[in-house]
Amino acid sequence: MKQTLLLLPGDGIGPEVVAEVRRLAGVVAPDLELQEGLVGGASYDAHGTPLTDDTLDLARKSDAVLLGAVGGPKWNGVSRDKRPEAGLLALRKGLDVFANLRPAFCFPALVSASSLKPEIVQGLDIMIVRELTGGVYFGTPRGIDEKGGLRRGYDTSIYTHPEVERVTRVAFEVARGRDGRVCSVEKSNVMETGLFWRQEVTLAHAEHGAGVELSHMYADACAMELVRAPKQFDVILAGNLFGDILSDEAAMLTGSIGMLPSASLGDEGTPGLYEPVHGSAPDIAGQGIANPCAAILSLEMALRWSLGREKAADALFAAVGSALEKGARTRDLGGELTTRQMADAIIAAL
Repeated sequence: MKQTLLLLPGDGIGPEVVAEVRRLAGVVAPDLELQEGLVGGASYDAHGTPLTDDTLDLARKSDAVLLGAVGGPKWNGVSRDKRPEAGLLALRKGLDVFANLRPAFCFPALVSASSLKPEIVQGLDIMIVRELTGGVYFGTPRGIDEKGGLRRGYDTSIYTHPEVERVTRVAFEVARGRDGRVCSVEKSNVMETGLFWRQEVTLAHAEHGAGVELSHMYADACAMELVRAPKQFDVILAGNLFGDILSDEAAMLTGSIGMLPSASLGDEGTPGLYEPVHGSAPDIAGQGIANPCAAILSLEMALRWSLGREKAADALFAAVGSALEKGARTRDLGGELTTRQMADAIIAAL
């Protein structure tokens, strides 16, 4: 059966990097049917909403969805429920992609590009599994109001047993294909949801964690250890908030946030959502200098995790490494290549 990849370029540098994804897909998977839609600010400008029902329906019917980026100062004055980021959250929720996989892999050619000493990051290969559809980002009540003459802002952090169990099982499955170790991260010393998280992960390990070594760590300690000795970790499991923060920290260990892809997965048989970690970068949008590697490696993850094309994924991953070994660099990596020239180097390596 023909497979479909839905491309959602979005805002900022999103259209620039997704254009290169389209080119690479034509090389490694020429039979893949590519469709395109609007999301984020681009969708708001066209339809008055950051995600239309039609686009969400198209995403649900696809085999995989690849998003560029959303957001930018242009939409700062828009109400929160209409902002570009609301479209991304609605897409994640609508697809029920509850497990976010963010690899932090340091290509050998980029060891010197990291802000840490070479011996600290050489050989780095971490996978962060972040719960994506629960926690403080989605909990209610939330708001900004005034009570008793005092202005206040509040969010609610809440997790349920099924939410924690299902993402924990994904982390265990990912670990089984790696070194077999999961470090679960929370703040059980000061947060009730943190204590609940630790308890639920421990219970899930007893039932579903055969062959996997489980440890626990406070989120602030994990943040410190990621820059002290990052190679001690194999798979890091975290809730929505801490997973967001720690994965961005881990991204910078690799030399540039422009190198990091991500995969958001739901139940088996449902489309995964793939996106670069770098965001819309409005300060360089339209200049043709953005690093397309994170988006291209997001395609690699889509080929591997949703489309069942491991050989194509392996070839694409190897081509990125080969291009870097031959000196291909965009500005964020200390080079001068444009977005298109970087993609050209990867295509040449293929």
